Amino acid sequence: MKWENNRPSDQIEDRRDSPGGMGGMGRGPRLGGGRGIGLGTIAIALIAGWVFGINPLTILGALDGGGLPAPAPMEAPQGQSGTPSDEMGRFVAAVLGGTEDAWDGIFREAGSQYQKPRLVLFRGATPTACGTGQSAMGPFYCPGDQKVYIDLSFYDTLRRQLGAPGDFAQAYVIAHEVGHHVQNLLGITDQLEKARGRVSEREYNALSVRLELQADCFAGIWAHHNQKRGNIIEPGDVEEALNAAAAIGDDALQKKSQGHVVPDSFTHGTSEQRQRWFQQGLQSGDVRACDTFKAARL
Repeated sequence: MKWENNRPSDQIEDRRDSPGGMGGMGRGPRLGGGRGIGLGTIAIALIAGWVFGINPLTILGALDGGGLPAPAPMEAPQGQSGTPSDEMGRFVAAVLGGTEDAWDGIFREAGSQYQKPRLVLFRGATPTACGTGQSAMGPFYCPGDQKVYIDLSFYDTLRRQLGAPGDFAQAYVIAHEVGHHVQNLLGITDQLEKARGRVSEREYNALSVRLELQADCFAGIWAHHNQKRGNIIEPGDVEEALNAAAAIGDDALQKKSQGHVVPDSFTHGTSEQRQRWFQQGLQSGDVRACDTFKAARL
């Protein structure tokens, strides 16, 4: 991936060396103040003690048996703002800058203005408006503060435990989380949350799948517009993203963790669906092509 010449975002909040960091203590995002939305959540043992794919929107119900009171407000540690100096930090800033350029243009063409999210780099755990964010959850987006959170050690998990190496796979992760931010700006996330309690768990899981597949499609839109503008895609890059999408499909994860597949419990979509919707966005570059909620076939 040709990312070095991309415009780096200045919306990075680097808490990796903040003295106010939480050192991995605390619990994950809780109800109240917004809900964390992630590419997937690493919550129980899969490979070397990792599981990837539990939807942060429903993690509380899955782990705690239902809604819980909102946590007490926590003061976030002071992080460095701007573009980090280390290579991985600069990579993240360049990818985030690419998402900003893509979505800024799309929103402007629609007669609106794109509101940039901030991306927080942290280690172990960190306070968020959705509760305590932990590296064990994987990357996630918090609607409550409109921030994407990522512990870069996740990329080691992506490569070693999930078998999805490559910088374009890493960029896909960020673009997917920014896709959740776009859904939040468009009111899609709020509509889904309003359905909670009015539909069965099976129906809510089905809605969650459509939300996640749309974020995959939005990640494809990022790739489409950045390729068109900056020719960022090198041979093998698309395959890296598709490999990552396949690795985190609900069916693939369930087969690894329990040996069988339970479709009614899917929250992110199958490997094939995740690959296909990413390609849909990549090929079309059109938000209208990503309406998973009206799609007859996922």
